[in-house]
Amino acid sequence: MSLTSGQLDEIAPGVRRLVARNPGFMTGPGTNTYLIGTQRLAVIDPGPHDVVHIEKIIEVAGGRLASILATHTHPDHSPAVAALAKSTGAEILGRGAPVHGRQDATFLPTRVLNDGDVVSIGGRALRAIHTPGHASNHLCYLLEDTGMLFSGDHVMQGSTVVIGPPDGNMQQYLQSLARLQREPVTRIAPGHGTVIEDAQGEISRLIAHRLQREAKVAERLRRAGRVTIDVLVASVYDDVDPRLHPVAKGSLLAHLIKLEADGRAARDNAADATWWMKE
Repeated sequence: MSLTSGQLDEIAPGVRRLVARNPGFMTGPGTNTYLIGTQRLAVIDPGPHDVVHIEKIIEVAGGRLASILATHTHPDHSPAVAALAKSTGAEILGRGAPVHGRQDATFLPTRVLNDGDVVSIGGRALRAIHTPGHASNHLCYLLEDTGMLFSGDHVMQGSTVVIGPPDGNMQQYLQSLARLQREPVTRIAPGHGTVIEDAQGEISRLIAHRLQREAKVAERLRRAGRVTIDVLVASVYDDVDPRLHPVAKGSLLAHLIKLEADGRAARDNAADATWWMKE
């Protein structure tokens, strides 16, 4: 199934997906906005500040919007929150913007959600799970009665997630994925793309992929001797479209920082650091 901007679908009883009008190389068909509930509604990730999309959310909610949640504060997920809250009076839930990275400083939650906090939607429980890695303030939301996880950018359909330091952290990302293996997650509604039906299979695949990439980073770095990220990226990501190499540099740095923290790699203090394996 392919998605298009503005598409509205029911993906589970009382759960609708509305695709924002921001398709692109990094966003796929666009950011997924989710509306949950029947009598009183919650919306997750209303997306970028797009008046047409905001008006569509209001139309679909039909005056029943009670809560607006963000998984994180990257500019394709939360900038519409303030205008939507102003128009509807709904409360804003989530975690404020970190200092580092491309963040939406306009996201100002009226209630800060911590790990394990529950948002009630007409008798249904939506539980926040803190999943740092892609972003330090990232939350996934588990709809307890269905096993459906609204994963934001922690898990995306059809592509891997960019981990960009200093706010992104590879060790935390892997730990957050492992955390989801211990949760009753059966389906994943991602921030981009279609529903992932085999949630646990996909989580296991992502962990394996990241560990394989880490092994490749270590092998290529060992082979190169001493090298900068600008040189190393083409070797480590030779299986990826070269147009993505500038973005892949962030994830490469995250892998190198993890190897450094594990005591396996080192770097000098130059602005354009040279890295090497210590093993």
